[in-house]
Amino acid sequence: MEILRFKTNINCGGCIKAVTPFLNEAEGVKSWQVDTANPDKILTVEADGTDAQAIQNIVEDAGFEAQALA
Repeated sequence: MEILRFKTNINCGGCIKAVTPFLNEAEGVKSWQVDTANPDKILTVEADGTDAQAIQNIVEDAGFEAQALA
C-alpha cells in the first residue's frame, strides 16, 4: 500500500462530488480524501498497484489539475 499526495484545484464540495466517481472506480485506489482547508487543496490517495501518473490522469479526466508532491 502506498500513500500518494497531490496539490490540486479541487476546492469545494461540488468539485469533490465531480471527481468522486472517477477516483472511486479507479483500479488500485483504495481510499482518498481532499483537504480543502489546506491552501494547496491536498489530495491524499491510498493506492495499491497504481502510480502517481495514473492518479494525475484520472484527476485530469475529471476536469481538475493534480501535481504530485514529493
